Parts: sequence; C-alpha cells; structure tokens
Amino acid sequence: MISRWAADRGMKLDILSETPGDVTGYRNIAFVVRGDNAYGLLKSENGVHRLVRISPFDAAARRHTSFCRIEVLPEIEESQIDINPDDLKVETLRAGGAGGQHVNKTESAVRITHIPSGIVVQCQNERSQHKNRASAMSVLAARLQALQQVEDEERARLLKGDASPAAWGRQIRSYVMQPYTMVKDHRNGHETGNITGVLDGDLDGFIEAFLKMPKGVEQFVE
Repeated sequence: MISRWAADRGMKLDILSETPGDVTGYRNIAFVVRGDNAYGLLKSENGVHRLVRISPFDAAARRHTSFCRIEVLPEIEESQIDINPDDLKVETLRAGGAGGQHVNKTESAVRITHIPSGIVVQCQNERSQHKNRASAMSVLAARLQALQQVEDEERARLLKGDASPAAWGRQIRSYVMQPYTMVKDHRNGHETGNITGVLDGDLDGFIEAFLKMPKGVEQFVE
C-alpha cells in the first residue's frame, strides 16, 4: 500500500531489511521512503492497522482479523543523538532474501542491539558492511529519539492522571473486506468503501483528514 502510494508520487522506496512470513508476505520489513514531505505525509500511517477478510489459507472460508503495526520515523543522523558505544552489540551476518549473489555470499548485513532499551535494528540492502552499519545506526537513532518522546508523553499523562492508550488495543484504521467493504480511520471518522483503491495506494483522503486534525488531539471514533 505504501510502496504504491510512494511510486505514484515519484518517491523512492528502499528496503533496509526484511523477514518473510511463514507462508507469504512479511513477518516484518523496514524501508526508507525519500521524497518531498515524505515523513510529514506518512505520519498519518503511524499506528496499528486492522484487516478483516476471508483468509485464502482457510479451507472453511472463514473471516479472519489480522493486525499490522506501522512505525513511521524521520531519518536522522547518528550525531543528532548521544549513543554510548558500550551500550551497543554489533553483529555481522549474511543477508537473506533477494539481493544477488554478492549479498548472500558475504557477511555484509549488520544487526545492532541497543542493550539498555532492547531495540534491535538490521540493515542488509547495501553490499558494503560500512554503509549497512551507517543505515542501521541512523534507524537506531530515530527509534531511540521516538522512544524518548513516548516516555516524555507517558510521564506527562501520568502527571495529568490520564490513562495511557494501549497500542495494540486502539488501532488507527480498519480495513474490512467481508461481508462489506469499508476502510475507516478511527481517529477522525474518515472512511471510504473503495478498499481496493486504498490498498493500491490511494491514501490521500486519509492523509488529508489526519493533517486537518487539531494538533495534540487524539480522538478515536467508534
């Protein structure tokens, strides 16, 4: 969905790392989107997405519900955040998946674990181990910055006595394919029946509705 949205706008999307699913699709995937206002627009997709459909892998043709968490982070330089090298566990490994013979025969992929937070990042799209490490550190810096922001917001909620929303319990958007077709954003109520168009990258209506929401207001609409 996001790759098609980016392609329609002439943006470049590069995969940093990927873990295939057991049957199809991905268990997780990390990628970078580069283009005008890419981060500002894609912030609308940050959160948990819920899909309801008849599973093609269920012989009884029953409806199944799946969840996907999308984390949207700005690309920042390693120097923009203080990271203690002693807190890092850096590993090199062979890249998996499509990447050509060179990628699969050399230990060019890099996995970095930030020990205090438990955050793990990996990059395998470059042939150069040095470039993969730089990309992984950039992602780690962005995730650590996001973690700090979440902790600050949580602190503010506790001081105000507000309950913290559960990330997996409050999906931002639902995609229903059966028994009817509807995509609905639960933060602002924007919806459409054209689920095929949305999954093909037609996200502009949802992005616009998100950007029009009052700043600092998180209102979920049932």
